[in-house]
Amino acid sequence: MNEQQSIRPEIETEEEINLLELLRVVVRNLPLIAKITAAAVVLSVIYSLTLKNVYTAKATLLPPQKDSGGGGAAALLASMGGGLSGLAGGLGGSTDLYLGLLKSRSVTDAVIKRLDLAHEFKTKNADSTRTALQGLVKFQAGKDGIITITADYRDPAKAALLANTYIDELQKKSQQLNLTKASTERSFLEKRLTVVKQDLQAAENEMKSFQEKNKTIKADSQAAAAIEGIARLRAEMVSKEVQLAALRNSMTDESAEVRTLLAGITKLRSQLNSMSGSGEVGGVIPSVGNAPSIGVEYIRRLRELKTQEALFEQLTKQFELAKISEARDSSSLQVLDEAVAPLYKSKPKRSLIVILSAVTAFFCSIFLVFIKEYLAKLSPEDSAILNDMKGTVKGMLRLRNPPVKLG
Repeated sequence: MNEQQSIRPEIETEEEINLLELLRVVVRNLPLIAKITAAAVVLSVIYSLTLKNVYTAKATLLPPQKDSGGGGAAALLASMGGGLSGLAGGLGGSTDLYLGLLKSRSVTDAVIKRLDLAHEFKTKNADSTRTALQGLVKFQAGKDGIITITADYRDPAKAALLANTYIDELQKKSQQLNLTKASTERSFLEKRLTVVKQDLQAAENEMKSFQEKNKTIKADSQAAAAIEGIARLRAEMVSKEVQLAALRNSMTDESAEVRTLLAGITKLRSQLNSMSGSGEVGGVIPSVGNAPSIGVEYIRRLRELKTQEALFEQLTKQFELAKISEARDSSSLQVLDEAVAPLYKSKPKRSLIVILSAVTAFFCSIFLVFIKEYLAKLSPEDSAILNDMKGTVKGMLRLRNPPVKLG
């Protein structure tokens, strides 16, 4: 115990001496540390003064919400039912979709062409111009769905112009996509409606000829109600199939809207099979063996007529909505704040550059002083090892770069 107690003070004294020695090294080399730090400060000041001021302009956008994409048309179609409200949604309310449009090559190229950035950036090709522009503009979406566009430029007015140009080109692109989708749907529905009109006229003519030939035959209330129900189901199923065909022009089968329509069509088909009269016990429509042949034929013709009427009504609603969507020529994007020319620079932060340079130089100079002090106190054996290492390095350098002999 006595030996341990006597050793501990010696260790503490040695540590104190070492700390004092280190502090003495720092104090003794203060002039060198001060020179290195001062030089770093001067160089950082000169460097920061050579940097040009950069100004940041900011604009904010609100994409259309999912429940208000089609305005009054969407509300009208939602009240009509049958899944027609999806036609009025345009591009929908996905913030990620509009971020993708802002980063797309088409919008970027439109901004470059409009502001003649290729000439201003003095780039060699289109890819270099896009890369330079992407380094100046940033797009972010908040949790509230608001999109923020920030543009950096040496000229404050051009920074605001760059952000606002992105807004204009995004509105044009979204409007173009909305019109293209609405035009495709309108054209598709117009062709389908023409076919349904012809089928409806043929069904009406066949019913008229049948009634004139067999006099007036009226189905009982049970059969008439069943026919009405089957007709509605068939019309709704065909309507969803038409909508599915229109969506498949721009979407894959993996998209949520397409999967929803497929599930709805499968459900309707199952309901239709359970209601259709096919001779089974419990069927809604009386089987052929239980009704006179003329009555059965009348029911079949009446069912076809009611189906075509319901289908014509559904497709007419879709067609009118598609025309309304196509007639909308304004973008559904809402500009919350347009970019204005900033009054103050955002970068460079010269004071921060100088402070960081001074702190870094101070600690590096202290480290350099300690290394210098350590090398000065090397033992002869360590000095010989160090000199041997220096000689080896010099020899390797000579082998790599042999001296050139003249003459």
